[in-house]
Amino acid sequence: MRQTLSGLTLRGRAFLAAGVTTIVCAMLLGQTSLTRIGVLVLTLPLVAAFVIGRRRPALAVGRAVHPRLVTAGQPARVDLDLVNEGRAGAGAMLVEDQVPYALGTRPRFVLQGIGRNWRQKVSYQVRSDVRGRFDVGPLTVRVSDPFGLVETRRTLPGVAPLVVTPRTVTLPVVRLSGGWSGASEHRPQSFAAGSAEDVSVREYRRGDDLRRVHWRSSAKVGDLMVRREEQPWEARATVLLDNRLRAHRGQGLGSSFEHAVVVAASVVTHLEQHGYAVRLVLTDGGGADSPDSSTAVLERLALAATAQHPGIDATWSDHDRGGLVVAVLGGSDSGDQVPLRRIRHDAGTALAFVLDVEQWAGRPASPAAARGASGAGWRAVAIGPRDRIDVAWRELGRRAVSAPAPGGPVAGGPVAGAAR
Repeated sequence: MRQTLSGLTLRGRAFLAAGVTTIVCAMLLGQTSLTRIGVLVLTLPLVAAFVIGRRRPALAVGRAVHPRLVTAGQPARVDLDLVNEGRAGAGAMLVEDQVPYALGTRPRFVLQGIGRNWRQKVSYQVRSDVRGRFDVGPLTVRVSDPFGLVETRRTLPGVAPLVVTPRTVTLPVVRLSGGWSGASEHRPQSFAAGSAEDVSVREYRRGDDLRRVHWRSSAKVGDLMVRREEQPWEARATVLLDNRLRAHRGQGLGSSFEHAVVVAASVVTHLEQHGYAVRLVLTDGGGADSPDSSTAVLERLALAATAQHPGIDATWSDHDRGGLVVAVLGGSDSGDQVPLRRIRHDAGTALAFVLDVEQWAGRPASPAAARGASGAGWRAVAIGPRDRIDVAWRELGRRAVSAPAPGGPVAGGPVAGAAR
């Protein structure tokens, strides 16, 4: 009862004050009939609190979000499963689910006829234009009397995550110079001759052709070793996202960093659709451990943020040579030349989107925006806030074909590199 009385509304407190005042005045004036009115006014909110306290259903809620991963601008459906696990019921109640501001207004439902073994499912949609990870819930239940004198609130615990990934742009299929197109399947490379260091060998198995025996390796290990007819080659790519705070301009959805995230997400989706094992690496070297699925990379991009990192960490390229590297760079200076040259040296094919960040600061376009990456040996193209990403991608493919990287082509169907 004490907990329910704490839920007295302003109207209920006014009734209590009016009832007490009426009783005191009636006693001072000797008006018996006025005392009855005061008792009635005073008793009404107390009776409402008693009834509400006795009729508090024990609700439980289950929550599910479909799908759990959506692209910015796409809707998601939230399903609520409400169950009354107690014996008490309620005539009607108002439920309100807590959702972040970015997902829209808080949904509200009026539920009626709540009794024993009551169960009901409700659904609503949410949509966000902002990438990120959002927690939907918990649920707030409000029960009040018909006169609006008492209102109790109860929060039902439980949240469900929703990940909003960056929007993507469909990129055209372009080709680099090279003999085979990228695919998720392995490509054979034949070996004719050479030393034990130049070939891949394995132990002899019954049925192997004796002409495949590698005698030098067999002499070293003391057992028959045969050459492998083919060595697996896998198409793989690295997307480098410049997340340095000093390299970007603007704020919010209109910032150059948000545009860079959209470019990176578009490239990741495009390459993964064409069979490449793609990983996302930030300028501090984070994410260089191993390739991830495009879903995992997009989840990382949903949470990507700028950091106070001074330069570009290129140490990850020493352990993973060859393949395609697509960089999405912000504003650069002379100090970025060394790491960019280092990454270019270790990459099979190096392509770069260079954001002309001065345009995001309201200044005119800079003709030298991509000069730094080009000077480091990258095939680079500069883009501004009004430039189309798919057109820039096609231009990168044209430049890569017209000027193949030294050391032989390492190419793919979409503009991508392959490495062993």
